Amino acid sequence: MPGEFDLIRRYFAHATESREDVPLGIGDDCALLKVPSDRWLAVSCDTLVAGRHFLPGVDPETLGHKALAVNLSDLAAMGAEPAWASLCLTLPEADEAWLAAFMRGFSALAARHGVQLVGGDTTRGPLSISVTIQGLADPAHTLRRDAARPGDLVYVSGTLGDAGLALLAQQGLYTRAGSLPFLRQRLDQPEPRVELGLAAAPLAHAAIDLSDGLGGDLAHVCTASGVGAMLYLDRLPLSPAVRDYVDETGDWSLPLSAGDDYELLLTVPGERQAAFEAAMREQAVPVTWVGMIESGAGVRAQYPDGQIDEGVAKGHDHFAG
Repeated sequence: MPGEFDLIRRYFAHATESREDVPLGIGDDCALLKVPSDRWLAVSCDTLVAGRHFLPGVDPETLGHKALAVNLSDLAAMGAEPAWASLCLTLPEADEAWLAAFMRGFSALAARHGVQLVGGDTTRGPLSISVTIQGLADPAHTLRRDAARPGDLVYVSGTLGDAGLALLAQQGLYTRAGSLPFLRQRLDQPEPRVELGLAAAPLAHAAIDLSDGLGGDLAHVCTASGVGAMLYLDRLPLSPAVRDYVDETGDWSLPLSAGDDYELLLTVPGERQAAFEAAMREQAVPVTWVGMIESGAGVRAQYPDGQIDEGVAKGHDHFAG
């Protein structure tokens, strides 16, 4: 069985392309990184735990992709350019086939976004994956949760609720076979909206990535900004599978509160609407206007029949009762 340092040399030391702003990467006590004087350093981290965030038997290549993608999504929500990552893996055993597949998924996504793996740790125990991502943000155009203002238009990228519907399928509660491959890809291989976040940064006020559900994540923006919001449910962008589910069940909680969408929510001042929508048409994924930022507090929702819900379903909370 290979030792810890053998694993580092084989699977991590040269897993990603080298960047010129990394004087020292994997192999020392710390990495040394050059941060440009005219940029802010954006840092985030996420942990994925077997049995909580993914099933133990999940394809390791898609898991490697997702481990990096959820962190890149945080940078996208700040309008930051990805640069460096650290990876901490807790493994039940040194399974080289599993590691090779995991790093294929991780490295392929890293290459697409110019990310160098610069450090981390490996240890033995129940399967857990922690990634720390670092990027570079323009101080003049950094997106934050606390910048929404009354009158802003609320936009979301992509479609909502697909990952949540995939989880229902895993539990045997959704069985439309034709939709399952698409839904599973949305759950297992989310696409971080990095380019969209960079393009939106000069035009939007506030942003957040939709990891815990539209209602809950918009509530985070409202709380941080001291505002309220109204969502128009008939405007929510839904894939055909989620639309069918909502039409059949009347249950809007899936697009409102299911997590793992990893789309972006952005608030945009009305005077920039035309410029914002023009910039977004250049992106690979569409954005949709779904609501307004209001004075007050909390998130309200208007149903297609005109009924108003004063307490929109909150998103996922690991420690909620």
